[in-house]
Formats: sequence, C-alpha cells, structure tokens
Amino acid sequence: MAEVLVFVDQVDGVVRKPSLELLAVARRLGEPVALVVGAGAGGAAGVLGGHGAVRVLVSEAAEFAELLVVPKVDALVAAVGVVSPVAVLLPSSGENREVAARLGVRLGSGVLVDAVDVVAGEGGPVVVQSVFAAGFSVRSRVSRGVPVVTVKPNAAAVEEVAAAGAVEELAVVFGGGPAARVVSREARAVSGRPELAEAAVVVSGGRGVGGAEGFGVVEALADALGGAVGASRAAVDAGWYPHASQVGQTGKSVSPQLYVANGISGAIQHRAGMQTSKTIVAVNKDAEAPIFDLVDFGVVGDLFKVLPQLTEEINHRKN
Repeated sequence: MAEVLVFVDQVDGVVRKPSLELLAVARRLGEPVALVVGAGAGGAAGVLGGHGAVRVLVSEAAEFAELLVVPKVDALVAAVGVVSPVAVLLPSSGENREVAARLGVRLGSGVLVDAVDVVAGEGGPVVVQSVFAAGFSVRSRVSRGVPVVTVKPNAAAVEEVAAAGAVEELAVVFGGGPAARVVSREARAVSGRPELAEAAVVVSGGRGVGGAEGFGVVEALADALGGAVGASRAAVDAGWYPHASQVGQTGKSVSPQLYVANGISGAIQHRAGMQTSKTIVAVNKDAEAPIFDLVDFGVVGDLFKVLPQLTEEINHRKN
C-alpha cells in the first residue's frame, strides 16, 4: 500500500493533537509514516504507533533547536527520499505553511494550504479548502510532484489504531539555505486552557463586552466548557485582550466543534477566521447583527445576563 508522510508537531515527546488528527487523515490515503524531529522526538514513537503510524522516522539533531524552519525542510526532504510518499501532510500553522512552501520549491511540487479535508481520489489526493472568507468550498488536486498539504486543526477526529510504529533513525543533511537562528527563549505564561487554534471549543468576546473586565464572563464560560478564549479584532485593538487570542483574517483561523461568539457583530474580517466551525452560537443584544446570518443557534440578549446563567447551568450539570 502507498505511504503517506505526516510531519509531527511535538514538544519534549508530547505530540500535539493536530498531528494525531493528521494520522487519521493519512489513513484514508494509505499507510501513515510519521516524521518527528527535535528534542524528545524518540519519546513520541509509542503514541504515534498507537494512532496508526506504521513507521516513525526520528531525528533529534541540535539544529532543530538552534535554527528556525530550514532544518525541518531538510528533514522532510530526507524523509521524502526514504519514503517516496503519495502525499506529505503537515498541521496548518504559520511556521508549517512556510515549511510547506519551502518543501514544495525543493521538490518541485504543488502546495495546498489550510485544508479542511483530504480524501482519496483518482490521480491523487483531493483537498478541500474554504475560500473567500469561507463563503465557498474548493476541491483541488496537485498536478505536479508529491502533493504537500497543510491541514487545519479539528479537520478530523483522532483515532486510536494500533500499528507497527517501527522506529527508524533518519539521516538528515543540513544546510538547505540561510536560516534564522534562535538567540533566546522566554517561557510563555500558561493559562491552563487549550491552544486557541487547536481547541475543540472556543468562546470569544467582541466590542460588546465593553472592556477588559468584561472578558471575565467569557473566560468563565470557556473554563466551564474546557475551551479556549478568543477575541475579535475590535476587542484586541482596544487593548482589552492579547493579540495572540485574536480570531479573524488578521488573527488566527479556528475550526472548533463549537464556537460561541459573544458581543461580536460578525464583520467579514472575523467571519473569515471562524466560519468553518462545526457549530456556531452567538449571543448579541442587537437582533440585526450580521453574525446571526451565520449561526446555528442565536440568543438575542445581554451577554452579561446570558453567559453567567449558561455557565452556572453547565457547572451544575457537570457536578
């Protein structure tokens, strides 16, 4: 059976959820072969084998910690030479889109980014993308070289499927071009909430929260649901919430199972970042807000009355 190369995001041996989702996507196309690089890469092999990887290619070279982007491309080029895959899949992120673009140039291959689905088709994998602020779905196929595809988080469910997971050390030749060097690191403050782009539930606040203190009710609901907190551009520009939490065309693109928009009008800039969410709920006191044209469920009301009641009910049912 044909093999599919999956690039794995991991930190100290802990595999991030979007990479496990990619293994499920890869199984639709062939046999998944995982590539995992960086410190702790070898510790990820067991998890990857338990989620369908028939082979796990590992490299823990120091270059992955010292340099940005280019060493990962070098590793992928080496892995493609070993595997001869029918496709290369990467979790979609800012860095991985650059990795994919550089890999496409090196291989002379077509690149498709931000896929929401990948399925088998005649002539190669068929990639589904949401375009024009998620107003249209496009089905595309790479016509030259090995398809290189980045896939959005939450595009598939994680599947535990036992496979061989045979570990192989990958020999990588570094030096594929100039690379930015890491000169310092600073630990990010830990909120205890899931990563915004990876979260299955996202609760966002907009101009309607009225100020930074208004995000308290948004955070409380997110915590009750075990979700991440997002913000509209208006709220971020006003300094009410960090830019890292912005959802939208100039922020992060999310596709959770549940998206709850609170006090957000639904401008096209925001919709572009969340319209592919599976279920969308909005709370807004303006019954004519454009967001209501998009949602599966809408509540016309004061978010400072609605959200505390919803949070209380959720916590009551959890207990």
